[in-house]
Amino acid sequence: MILAIDMGNTNTVIGGIDEERTYFIERVTTDQGRTDTEYAVSFKNILEMNQIDIGSIEGAILSSVVPPLNSTIMSAVTKVTGISPLLVGSGMKTGMNIIMDNPKTVGSDQIVDAVAASHEHPLPLVVIDMGTATTLCTVDKKGNYIGGVILPGLKVSLNSLSSKTAQLPYISLEVPGHVIGKNTIDCMRSGIIYGNVDMIDGILDRMALELGEEPTIIATGGLAKFITPLCRHRIIVDDALLLKGLLILYRKNAQ
Repeated sequence: MILAIDMGNTNTVIGGIDEERTYFIERVTTDQGRTDTEYAVSFKNILEMNQIDIGSIEGAILSSVVPPLNSTIMSAVTKVTGISPLLVGSGMKTGMNIIMDNPKTVGSDQIVDAVAASHEHPLPLVVIDMGTATTLCTVDKKGNYIGGVILPGLKVSLNSLSSKTAQLPYISLEVPGHVIGKNTIDCMRSGIIYGNVDMIDGILDRMALELGEEPTIIATGGLAKFITPLCRHRIIVDDALLLKGLLILYRKNAQ
């Protein structure tokens, strides 16, 4: 089993995975104020809570979109496991040709998602990752990463709406029963939820036109299960997609 860690802007996902199964997936808050020891305590507690023997961990790998915390997280993993993690980044073998203006600027999480999806699903494909930002990355039928779209995430949009308007409250994200809301809270929920649904559907329509065929669509991220059932397109939800990609990259790059 390897320890696969995905550090996002809001949450850091930590999971145990091998070719046979996913042993656990847990989330901790990404906080640049925490020390490596504090993260180490969280990781150790997660392993104990899931009854994972540290001796069963053969390696570790980190994907991060928060570079200032990379050394902190890597040090925390080493303190708990005695293993120095691999870091997804420039120079890592991915097996995927990245056709972008500057390939080094592509988020590591998007590359990891694309690698995992390409190993499991027919090409071309689009991966939707719904976190702090919502990203849609595209792999063509030759297996090339050719770009994508970055949107504000649902919670970012909702918090912006509430913070910039005097009379709109901070609310929880829930799917409303109707598009036409009968009160302020339901109107806000409807706008955020169905606005994102139709935005994603519309972008997928345009991507299909540019690709010249309908792509396979895979979604991941904490909010995917709320949005994708409302979309017109057939979307496969895979919460462990990024962990699967990290396992693939670990195998390609571990010495």
